[in-house]
Amino acid sequence: RGRMMAGSPSSSGSFTSPVLSIKKGEEIVDLIDLFSKIQYRAKEVSPRVDAVEKRCLELFGRDYKYSVIHNTNGEVCGHYPRQIVYLEYECMDSQRDRFQSSVQISKLQDLVNRSKLARCRGRFVCPVILFNGKVWRGSDDTWTEQDEVLEEDSAARNSESQLFDKVRGHDIKLLRYLSVRYICDLMVENKKVKFGLNVTSSEKVDKAQRYADFTLLSVPYPGCEFFKDYKDRDYMADGLVFNWNQDYVDAPLTIPTCFTPNLNIDWTEYQSWDLVVQTQNYLKLLLHIINSDDESGLLVHCISGWDRTPLFVSLLRLSLWADGAVHASLQPAEILYLTIAYDWFLFGHMLPDRLSKGEEIFFFCFNFLKHIVSEKFSAIRKPRWFCVARLAAEYPRSGSSLSTDYGSWQIVSGCGSIHDHGHFIFQDEGPSGCGFLSERQARLEAVRELFLAAYSSTVGLKSSAPSPSGAISGLLEQFARGVGLRGTNNIV
Repeated sequence: RGRMMAGSPSSSGSFTSPVLSIKKGEEIVDLIDLFSKIQYRAKEVSPRVDAVEKRCLELFGRDYKYSVIHNTNGEVCGHYPRQIVYLEYECMDSQRDRFQSSVQISKLQDLVNRSKLARCRGRFVCPVILFNGKVWRGSDDTWTEQDEVLEEDSAARNSESQLFDKVRGHDIKLLRYLSVRYICDLMVENKKVKFGLNVTSSEKVDKAQRYADFTLLSVPYPGCEFFKDYKDRDYMADGLVFNWNQDYVDAPLTIPTCFTPNLNIDWTEYQSWDLVVQTQNYLKLLLHIINSDDESGLLVHCISGWDRTPLFVSLLRLSLWADGAVHASLQPAEILYLTIAYDWFLFGHMLPDRLSKGEEIFFFCFNFLKHIVSEKFSAIRKPRWFCVARLAAEYPRSGSSLSTDYGSWQIVSGCGSIHDHGHFIFQDEGPSGCGFLSERQARLEAVRELFLAAYSSTVGLKSSAPSPSGAISGLLEQFARGVGLRGTNNIV
């Protein structure tokens, strides 16, 4: 499938305008500034939020034909976007006839309205990513578990059981209509307990086995509270291991054997993995699932859909984009804007609350991109001679201003000829020992650098305690030197 790399010439042969690139960098700063101050609610929309929603639709429309599930005033779900995008097919896809959606948006809207009672806070299974004709979805946990509370009253249980058969039946109909087969549950609990009551539960512990026809995977992953430890360790995820012996943690890792042979991962060791290895292995698993079945979709969910769900949806979207497999025409600043705005902000991540508590899972997501640049995380198996390029960076180089200092780029065919389109500094790494960045690595590094620059100039990174060297951390020191932010008080 043909694709245009970010930073490469357009179809007319012209390069991206530096002025346009600066504007896009300012868009990221404005977005994170807004995100850090308010939590999105569909019924409380300001002109700034309205502009974000319109920008997301424009970015989706670059590569996809889409329909909209209407949630105008949050009547379906107050924590979801007012216009929920259903991607149907790629605009320029040569496989359009094969992949064109058979979903009727009116029927989908009806199923959504009916199924919203099956999951907590009015949330429902929502399509978010289209890959090879398959839609990936993000959601939260399953139902409000009132039937569990009523179990001691057998008469009430019979009538209530019929009610919950009905609402869960709508949820299952929606899953089937969207061709979902695989459900990955990130909860570390079988049931979420609040004030002594079971308030939510996962498909994997449904006593009536209503979800038995789906392939269920229990992949427990720490909630947002754990990322306070990440921040307290000066944003160092290496060596940070979750305590699996806590009383509320009762969901074991359970993966069907059909997904284990080709990944070369010892899943029995998962409780000893640090945060880096655990996130890497889960991402490999998700990528393996979507590559193993050309016909079926994947649902990823946690408890509330605010933290762990956008973390993995965002990593998946960016990983596939880096391979050129989704959002093929978007540049680094554009895909970064889209995933922050849509996957995090418009789906209700509570960034102001998380920042006040030091639970910086949002920052972890984009800083983690440095750990998935390897071709091991690629959904596309490229030949070793595949062309690679170092993309022009789109981030500020000095002070807090969005200055212009863009290198141009080169394309390398294998380790031989170099087609020079200007000058740039190439790093000493890449496929086949060529000494160049792979296209995937260059793309992800460009996104990460853009994020770090914008985050530091808005939210900032705060050290919990002085490190032995008196610096915030190795990560922050390297970043400060790399983008020229030392001495600007942007990182404190």
